[in-house]
Amino acid sequence: MGKQPMIERLGLEQVPAEQKTTSWKEYFIIQLAFSVNAGNFLIPALAVIEGGLSFAAAFICTVLGSMAAFLYVSFLSLPGSRYGLPAQYVLRTLLGTKLSMHIASPVRSLTSLYWFSVQTIGGTYVLLSMVKKLTEVSLPFIPVAAGLALFMTLLALVGFHAVKKAVKYFIPVLVLGQLTILYLFVTNMPAPDVSSLITGGKKDAGAAEFFFYSSLIFVQYVSGVSASSDITRYSKSGAHGFWGLYGGNVAGFMMTALLGGLSASLFGELNPFVMASELTSSLILLLIICACAMVSMISINLSNAYTGGYSLLNALPGMTRVQSAAVFGAAGILLSCIPSLVLHAEGYISILGILIIPISAIVTADYLFVKKGRLTDKSLLELLNGTAAYNKEALWVLPAGMAAYILIPEDCSPGFLSFILTSLVYMLTKHFRRTKQQIPPLENKPG
Repeated sequence: MGKQPMIERLGLEQVPAEQKTTSWKEYFIIQLAFSVNAGNFLIPALAVIEGGLSFAAAFICTVLGSMAAFLYVSFLSLPGSRYGLPAQYVLRTLLGTKLSMHIASPVRSLTSLYWFSVQTIGGTYVLLSMVKKLTEVSLPFIPVAAGLALFMTLLALVGFHAVKKAVKYFIPVLVLGQLTILYLFVTNMPAPDVSSLITGGKKDAGAAEFFFYSSLIFVQYVSGVSASSDITRYSKSGAHGFWGLYGGNVAGFMMTALLGGLSASLFGELNPFVMASELTSSLILLLIICACAMVSMISINLSNAYTGGYSLLNALPGMTRVQSAAVFGAAGILLSCIPSLVLHAEGYISILGILIIPISAIVTADYLFVKKGRLTDKSLLELLNGTAAYNKEALWVLPAGMAAYILIPEDCSPGFLSFILTSLVYMLTKHFRRTKQQIPPLENKPG
């Protein structure tokens, strides 16, 4: 087996067979490390605080929604496992060259950039808060945020193998930190609130809220279908990539929902890291919680920077992988130093969602139901030669999916319903076009 290069330079080309050595256990650990972070706590906690659900209901509904989303994400990781190609490049065979390069990839890059910045800013505030609590020293925001962003950019720049090695070192810290938070929650639980975790919640919270938050978490994670092959292109096989991603994602989110739901139901706090730090004065426990918060931020941002760089490479193929990763990192460092740009970006993210959900629906429907989970030799040859065909049906259906997302009322979960409607319309359009092409033209009979 050849020695791995210090910096990953593979761009949109296939990963050589001798480098496809990552097992399902390694993928399980990677996804487990990516899962538990401040951003992912939000929806399970909001299901309790805003939705009025009990802890048990919030946990079950978000876990079910995530399991459905992760199933699609794992299925769309198979092209990476089987052919060694990055996700955004494979999208050319599903969406067509122009739609993939000019719409899907830029949207994915911007989304990854946004979450990279959000995680860095959030982690910086946690770090500054911890330092002030422990030492009473107030550190400046910008240098700390820039330093954290630069560190994560360099790790992601090195490539997948750096991500894999870093996560292995992170896991003990993450597990110890999560168990510490859980211990503090249980030992400081307001008595007798054990039964209220199951029966608590607002009296008027019912099936509508349960469905809404289940679909909300589905929408949050299903966008990963356009990036999962970036991770699994180094997999030993399709089965290793599929089950490693699915098992790690589900296990990681179950811990995320557990901590986020408990923090919200017991203490009314959205962020378990912040809440746990307020429950103890022990220096050792505070250091463990701080380390866990930092490591969780770094883990998820390695994924954001790595996949975001590949999305940018597909949108601007004239660059190399190292150049695209550096450009993404530079933008991430800049935005991480300007909290106001991120804190007021809700409208920007809403606009991106209008495109993210329909694109994810089309990608999923095309690969699973139209192509039956396989890419043909012809489509792969066209892809590698740079002549992948246009997907006219995707261009037609995308505006309809966007309209559905905009027009469906918020209380009807537009993300979830528009995903289903877009998938169905796309499959019907494909079926109609194929049927029409198979019908022979009527011959002109002599008069």
